[in-house]
Amino acid sequence: MGSVGRLRRSSMKTQLVSAIQLEEVEMEVNNHHQEVNSPYQEVNNPHQEVKEPQTYSVEEAVETIGFGRFHVLLFIIMGSASIAEAMEIMLLAVVSPEIRCEWHLDDWEVALVSTMVFAGFMVCGVLSGYVADRYGRWKVVFGGSLWAAYFSLLTSFSPSYGWFIFLRLMVGCGVAGCSQGFVLKTEFIPASYRSYLLPLASIFWMVGSMLIILLGMTVVPTLGWRWMIRLSVIPSVILLLLFQLIPESARYNVSAGNVQAAVETLQRIARMNRASMPPGRLMEPVVKDRGSWRLLVSPAFRSTSLLLWYSWFVASFSYYGSVLSSSELLEKNLLCVTDADAEHQQKHSHPEDGLCYCIPFGFSDYQTLLISCLGEVALIPLNICLLNVFGRKLSMVLLELMAALFFMLVNVCSTMFGFTILLFLIRSLVSMNFNVVYIYTAEVYPTAVRSLGMGFCTSFSRIGGMIAPFIAQVLMSHSVILALLPFSVACVLCAVGAFLLPIETKGRALLQSS
Repeated sequence: MGSVGRLRRSSMKTQLVSAIQLEEVEMEVNNHHQEVNSPYQEVNNPHQEVKEPQTYSVEEAVETIGFGRFHVLLFIIMGSASIAEAMEIMLLAVVSPEIRCEWHLDDWEVALVSTMVFAGFMVCGVLSGYVADRYGRWKVVFGGSLWAAYFSLLTSFSPSYGWFIFLRLMVGCGVAGCSQGFVLKTEFIPASYRSYLLPLASIFWMVGSMLIILLGMTVVPTLGWRWMIRLSVIPSVILLLLFQLIPESARYNVSAGNVQAAVETLQRIARMNRASMPPGRLMEPVVKDRGSWRLLVSPAFRSTSLLLWYSWFVASFSYYGSVLSSSELLEKNLLCVTDADAEHQQKHSHPEDGLCYCIPFGFSDYQTLLISCLGEVALIPLNICLLNVFGRKLSMVLLELMAALFFMLVNVCSTMFGFTILLFLIRSLVSMNFNVVYIYTAEVYPTAVRSLGMGFCTSFSRIGGMIAPFIAQVLMSHSVILALLPFSVACVLCAVGAFLLPIETKGRALLQSS
């Protein structure tokens, strides 16, 4: 029995060894077949997935990083640029009665001061946009702010009217560069936040307007208009120091081929926001036609550009028309006030023996201007609501139609309180419309020509600013209704043009190229 058991165990071992050897042989054969067939498998599967390095665009990086501390800093500093710009523009409304008195100026000469500022803005608007697209947004904003501050300071030493208008022309040229700050700000803000943050920027414009009015109220009666201008330069000097905290646009750097600088900027923003960068590497094609005006009138953007140029013309025409009309109506007491006091009952007309040159603002006039300035921000919640509910195009249509109506209501006799509310509402509507036009323009054009497109638009807007003083300050002295009618008609036509705009940019990502 023992020998039989030993034979069985030996037989089982032999079978097990044979099975193992057989399995090894089959594995070798299978491996050989796989090696032989692999070339054919590659040929027969041309769509086999090949993993490529992961990449991302600037738009994806901006959206991934999201909103944070960097954007708060950006909002404050670039918003402060609007304070300096507003002080330079609103200075015209406050200083007009003073220079009229000092140099015995006629209405058209006072209007020419404002026109020269906007002429400088118009000429340098396109130039600053071209330079910003070719060489960077930050350089233009910083250079424009420095230029405007320098020549504004020189304005306070003007020995004559001729020197004054020449130096204000130079100031307008610098202010044109400051407007590129809006483009720089827009290119850093995530799409979902643009309709909230960009309208809020009008707070800074209101602050600048109120500062210059307060300076006029406190400094002009004691130290004179020259010291008012000198003090108004201080915010610009502070701003030049703060600009060092803001980097160049990452979108511009990518379009110029400087990808490394764009990555460093995005990484800096991510660290400040305590967020992470998207995985992979930044890759976008270099844009060769940066700053090309031909793209603005190409079939893709021709109708948009033409309608936008008119929209900007009307935005500036109606905005500065409302500002200068308020100043002129108050200075010369041209309002039909039913409860006017003794001061506002006196009509300043042109007597036969000469002009009434010296008509300084009273304290109540400054108060009315201050209240109307609050209109810049009072309806911001409505502005944000319109942008998010109706979009950019319909918002422009509604605001322009309401502005046209309120311009004509100024001709109706009312109390001084009623006129203050009316001027407040007009200022609100034209300011909100300016906000929407700014936002739409920055969103509709690609990065390759965004600054140039903004430059062209701001130049057309300054044509409206150049015409507005002759309507609001010259024609107003002869007929209030004839002076306000052009503003109303222009707003109605602009509403039609806004309705015909072919592109709605609500919620759309910023284009890098066409």
